[in-house]
Amino acid sequence: MTATRPATDRPGETTLDHLLTVLAAPAELLSDPDGQVRPEGAQGFYVGDTRYCNRLEVGVEGVDLRFAPAGLDGAGRARFEGELRGVRLRRERRVAERTAFEEITLHNPGAGPVDLGLVVHARSDLSATPVVKSGVPLTDVPPTVQGGEVRWARREVSASLTADPAPGVIEVDGTDAVLRWPLRLAPGERWSVRVVLAPSPAGPEHFRPAAPLPWRLDDRATGGRRGDLLRRSLADLEGLLLADPVATADRFAAAGSPWFCTLFGRDSLWTARMMLPMSTELAGGTLRVLARRQGRVTNPRGEEEPGKIIHEFRPNGLKAGGLDLPPSYYGTVDATPLWCCLLHDAWRAGLPEAEVAELIPHLEAALGWLKRTAGDYGFLSYRRVSGSGLANQGWKDSVGAVRWADGTVAAQPLALCEVQGYAYAAARGGAELLAAFDRPGADEWRQWADRLAALFRATYWIDDPDGRYPAIALDGHGRAVTGPASNMAHLLTTGILDDKEAQLVADRLARPDLDCGRGLRTLANTNGGYDPLTYHRGSVWPHDTAIAVLGLAGIGRHEVARSLAEGLVAAAGEFDDRLPELYAEVDGEVVSYPTACRPQAWAAAGAVAVVSYLETGVVPAWATPR
Repeated sequence: MTATRPATDRPGETTLDHLLTVLAAPAELLSDPDGQVRPEGAQGFYVGDTRYCNRLEVGVEGVDLRFAPAGLDGAGRARFEGELRGVRLRRERRVAERTAFEEITLHNPGAGPVDLGLVVHARSDLSATPVVKSGVPLTDVPPTVQGGEVRWARREVSASLTADPAPGVIEVDGTDAVLRWPLRLAPGERWSVRVVLAPSPAGPEHFRPAAPLPWRLDDRATGGRRGDLLRRSLADLEGLLLADPVATADRFAAAGSPWFCTLFGRDSLWTARMMLPMSTELAGGTLRVLARRQGRVTNPRGEEEPGKIIHEFRPNGLKAGGLDLPPSYYGTVDATPLWCCLLHDAWRAGLPEAEVAELIPHLEAALGWLKRTAGDYGFLSYRRVSGSGLANQGWKDSVGAVRWADGTVAAQPLALCEVQGYAYAAARGGAELLAAFDRPGADEWRQWADRLAALFRATYWIDDPDGRYPAIALDGHGRAVTGPASNMAHLLTTGILDDKEAQLVADRLARPDLDCGRGLRTLANTNGGYDPLTYHRGSVWPHDTAIAVLGLAGIGRHEVARSLAEGLVAAAGEFDDRLPELYAEVDGEVVSYPTACRPQAWAAAGAVAVVSYLETGVVPAWATPR
């Protein structure tokens, strides 16, 4: 197991790194590794953006009962074993269809009868998930007992707990519901009780549980020595699938558990893109879900603009941690070009022509947003419009994520290097689609892409003691921000670099200030702002490393690709093959980032892509620039 240290940029936030997650989105149950859900930190049963239970402890009267984790079964099941006074106890957990099920079985293998009292303590605070994340003090909701049912309610939100067989006694002790079963187990007898936790019904806008997707798997990958990582990651991706309530056949991957178990444009797009060799169905569903929520009007508070692809959707909005976001929030500069890229890539990978044709009007709207934002001779940049939205709007969206080599924060508006690569690929791919589907504008978009590439070449490249490399961004004064960062790796897949430039980027990624031996650092350790225990200033993000691996392989730099890939696989072993959102490397040791989601969709998809590359040599077509 990994070492743990505090995050230097998230004081007070609720930690996750020691918890076990069982999930079937939008429901997830987080507990200590022994299965007990204790009223501490992030533990509890969540559905969507609400925690419906924050205590579920199983005990035996008068006994210090201890469970040993016996393992996960996929993403949605786990079991825990305990033993006391000759009685064996098994606790089997399943999360499905927005509900948590606990099957508790006691077995007396001895020759004489055993008397004992089983007890379950349950509690709820009905808190919003983002508020739990913020770490502020929370207030529990008193339970009520109606017949054999325990209920908690606050305004329109409620939760219920039932058991079969019903307990002999249900008591209310402060804010706890206490369920008791006095038992006598005869020799050889087995006795079981099923406890069910259920939330209030889903609203019309809430995303639904999704049916599994069929993955096209290569036996060489599943049967290789890294197969456990592949299977664990596929199970987690299945657990994170959600369905659009408008069309439940359209599935996408929620970003991560528990903080981001909803639609995130960038995360869902990258997840579908990395999984294209295994499924075009996920790509099709993701594209349609986002197209239905594409911006239509100009709304400064939500940063919505016509043609823009949404950043995140939460039915109740988000008000915590310094953010105040409406339900539909569009504060992202990269989701729109990435949507265009995925449509083109999925079409090339075999997405049915009819499905692509239905999305061409949305492509035209997205391309229109690109042109209005960048102009004919400019770059795609961002400045936070809403004072309550995200400060940074690329994938490195934390405050202070973009820094000069001396550690100074770069001034906005910012034009990130990778976003220009995405825009170039979106324009080129969009032109190809427009021509293929007999729509006007293909030549215009090819010319736009050529102008962008020429301007990028003249503006972004830096020569300094750190070498020759593309700047992480242009700042608000149009200056190329010095200091190597992982962003440049994303350019390798876009086609905006010529062959010589791509090789320079590969050379720069290979140096130990970025390749830490356990993946790719987000910021070189020579930067004055470097701190590996921050969100984006030197930590390692698995999806970021995976994009670099695929881009390097796509230009034939397999020695650099394999170094990063093997480092990521080695780090995954420290997390029992369930990669988190991010982690740190400190003095050669893998260190968990305490608030990181685990599992996280694009981390799991990145693991699948990296293992597939290492075991089979498969590189997605989109990662090989043309």
